[in-house]
Amino acid sequence: MPQPIIDTHLHLIDQSRLSYPWLGDVPALNRSFSLDEYWSQAQPLGIVAALHMEVDVSPEQSEAETAFVQGLGRPVIGAIASARPEDPHFAAQLERMAATPFIRGIRRILHTSPDELSQAPLFAENLRRLAQYDLSFDLCVLARQLPIAADLVRACPDTRFVLDHCGVPAVEAQALSPWAEDIRRLAELPNLACKISGVVAYAGQQWTTADLRPFVEHCIACFGWDRVVWGSDWPVCTLTGDLGRWVQATHEILSGCSDSETSRLLSGNAKRIYRLSNQDF
Repeated sequence: MPQPIIDTHLHLIDQSRLSYPWLGDVPALNRSFSLDEYWSQAQPLGIVAALHMEVDVSPEQSEAETAFVQGLGRPVIGAIASARPEDPHFAAQLERMAATPFIRGIRRILHTSPDELSQAPLFAENLRRLAQYDLSFDLCVLARQLPIAADLVRACPDTRFVLDHCGVPAVEAQALSPWAEDIRRLAELPNLACKISGVVAYAGQQWTTADLRPFVEHCIACFGWDRVVWGSDWPVCTLTGDLGRWVQATHEILSGCSDSETSRLLSGNAKRIYRLSNQDF
């Protein structure tokens, strides 16, 4: 029987409730994706619970998005909520989020933002505030932005970070350099974990497990089995395949690993990093 999986990167889209400005540029995703649609695919694959990852709604709707997802109930057991650390009023927003135990961390999309955004002193100052609330920050950056991501993580040594999508490598081009060295340097930072997710979206339509393997295995080798978590990136993963194909590829990559190693990647580390308890399941 496969190990149970906690999905740390589920996106749900409800266009009847919320506005997603970026979806106009991605026709294949420009519709609603419901929890029922996801769960009908995820449950047979061994996924037992999921954390919702913010979907870059219009900024004024960020708290409404969290409220919407929280109202869905299980299998969604928490959220990584949208926030704007560059905002002078971020501290007040953070207090409201910290008062909602359902929120496990926050994210601000950086891979489509100017590099200067995350390098501003206020951005790091506000991320340092997360530590006192035991909230994490998910880093979503392009491969070329990994060095400035390292600067941000270093500037916030007490804040817990999670690097999304293996640092967005160019999988289809098999561009291991300089991505691999940048990942190795990032992994030296003890307050950073890595999310094994999203790589299929950058792998092209005809990807195979062999295409993904060097990128996933390098992240695991650099970060170690105690600092990796798994995410589906559904429905973005459907751009080049489907959820089942990504789960199958994950199991193929992990074939030969110990039960302990597999369990830590697929569920154990997620419980610790995102502060999940048995009562959440």
